[in-house]
Amino acid sequence: MRISDFFCGPVLCVFWLPVGTDPACLSAPEEVTAALGGSLTVSCRYAHTYRDHTKYWCKGKTYELCHIVVKTPRNRPSSRAFIEDYKQKGFFTVTMTSLEERDEDQYWCVISTSWRNVHTGVRVRISHAVTTRSTSTLTPSAPVTQCSWWPVLRWILFILLLCCLISTHIFEWRITPSKTALNEELQGQIPSVYGGS
Repeated sequence: MRISDFFCGPVLCVFWLPVGTDPACLSAPEEVTAALGGSLTVSCRYAHTYRDHTKYWCKGKTYELCHIVVKTPRNRPSSRAFIEDYKQKGFFTVTMTSLEERDEDQYWCVISTSWRNVHTGVRVRISHAVTTRSTSTLTPSAPVTQCSWWPVLRWILFILLLCCLISTHIFEWRITPSKTALNEELQGQIPSVYGGS
């Protein structure tokens, strides 16, 4: 049995797992634009099941490598960013002030969970055409009331599939030596049978 056969199944399953988040759990605008020197407020809507969870806003090309800019519950502000969680309404807002060119990047609305953090990306663009101090605010629509469990279910199915693959290969490894010993024993008896006739 080749090593590549052992890892082929799990590796393919990794690509099947969700990369982002279920929009039924957390939603935000995909892209927002604000003026250089102005301010920006982004609203991230979430299901009420996440009402008491920690929320944060992080910056980075990919979610796994992003660094936290601002975080609840104590509204820990950075020098130019603030976060406010409206638990009863089902959304939190992030405000960035005195926007600079370096603020243009990929950001993430994130809800911390005990399993896998829920996150969704927001691309922030800085307009160089207007340099006046304007504010770009995105108001939330109705709060998310239900959250799909499909992303979590996919992780559970992946773990079960991985366990099945590992147990199958362990079973195969245990049978192979006994098959080899039986074949050697039979091959040792064949010449004596032919020699007797």
